[in-house]
Amino acid sequence: MPTLKVVFLDRATIPSQIHLKPLSFEHEWVEYDFTAPEQVSERVEEADVVITNKVVLNESNLAGAKTLKLIAVSATGVNNVDVEYCKSKDIAVTNVQGYATQSVPEHVIAMLFALKRNLVGYHKDIESGEWQKDKQFCFFTHPIQDVAGSTLGLMGSGSLGQATAMLAKAIGVKVMFAERKGAESCREGYLPFDTVLQQADAISLHCPLTDATQNLISERELTMMKPSAVLINTGRGGLVDEQALIEALKNNHIAGAGMDVFTQEPADNSNPLLANSHLLNLLLTPHVAWGSDSSIQKLSDILMDNIDGFIACRPQNIVN
Repeated sequence: MPTLKVVFLDRATIPSQIHLKPLSFEHEWVEYDFTAPEQVSERVEEADVVITNKVVLNESNLAGAKTLKLIAVSATGVNNVDVEYCKSKDIAVTNVQGYATQSVPEHVIAMLFALKRNLVGYHKDIESGEWQKDKQFCFFTHPIQDVAGSTLGLMGSGSLGQATAMLAKAIGVKVMFAERKGAESCREGYLPFDTVLQQADAISLHCPLTDATQNLISERELTMMKPSAVLINTGRGGLVDEQALIEALKNNHIAGAGMDVFTQEPADNSNPLLANSHLLNLLLTPHVAWGSDSSIQKLSDILMDNIDGFIACRPQNIVN
């Protein structure tokens, strides 16, 4: 077998302490920490295998990649890859699934506790000297809600949704799975989308981003939620209308929100969430829910196995 060229376009998306398993075939390994859109065409031109996490790959920048056989996505979502174009050119696309079924649910539950117990608000009060001014051993400037006994509505019932449900139940949380938005009937074990919005004390999103789920949660949905409810998104930024969310938080239509994902990443100050990061009922993290060391190590192992398996004619995790 000739030596194959493997190009990793955004190696910095995997922390340097994470070990990448060696590939079993003869290859030339080329990696870039980051790849700007205008650099893609040149960097993939002579590649046999391309690895990407979030770098966009489409017809315009893949047209010159005449030797490309495989795009290995180092994530679950493949919305950054033109899968249909790749199929038409016999370029296989693989993804990585099931690697974050511990990390993401723990992040969701951590956000749930922080929001329900207003930990950010109390921290800020101490930071600003409010407690020190008060003469009591404790003080209550924000409502504190118990998590146990509350109801969590899950939008998305894949491996991450199911793992989140399991962890939530273990701490005494009731779980409801929402049927797809607009569905005329419900599958067994699901409740209507609007019913879940109206009844849940917290909503957690675990859906892929598609045309059907773009702005899944917007003004209409936020006004249907309980004023005491919180919204958590560890799925994709485009699932939530960010400006509508800020308005809902400011107008107390919902009690809080935890956002790990943004419509554009990295987000800048033009993003409504970052521009309002001072809100005490808004908790932001930079797309790290998936990112425990153990989860990233599992991801990288599956990623390299996907490549090895494909080259050895034992393809796995093919999405096209």
